[in-house]
Amino acid sequence: MWQIWLIIASLFFIGEIITVGFLLFWFGCGALIAMIVSFFTSSVLIQTIVFVIASTICLFATKPLVKKITKNKSVKTNAFSIIGKPALVIKDIDPLKGKGQIKVDSEIWSAESLDQTPISKDEEVTVVKIDGVKAIVSKK
Repeated sequence: MWQIWLIIASLFFIGEIITVGFLLFWFGCGALIAMIVSFFTSSVLIQTIVFVIASTICLFATKPLVKKITKNKSVKTNAFSIIGKPALVIKDIDPLKGKGQIKVDSEIWSAESLDQTPISKDEEVTVVKIDGVKAIVSKK
C-alpha cells in the first residue's frame, strides 16, 4: 500500500509545481505521513484518517507562517513603478487642450494635472497615479 501513498504524494507535489497557490504541498506531506503509517498497519481506513488529519494539521499549522513570509513581496513594475516619483515637466501641461509631457527616470510620459491646473515647463511634479497611458501629476 505504501506505493500508492507515494504515487498520491507525487501527484500532489507535481500539482503544486503546476499551480500558483501553495495548498497541494500539505496534502503531499499528509500522503507521505500516511505512507509511513502503512508500514505499521494494513488498514486503509487508519491510513486515510492519518492522511486527512496530517494534511489538515500541516495546512493550518503552517498557513500563518506562509502568509507572513509571502506577505507584500510584490514589486511594482512597468507603469506603476513611477507612482510617487518626482518628474520634470518638459512640455506645458494644459488641461484645456489635454496636452503636456513629463520626464520620469529618462522616460517621457503624456501628463495631466491632478487638480486640472496648468503646469509650466521645467517645473518639478510628483506622479500621483496612472490613468490609461497618461501620468496624473501634482505640483510639489
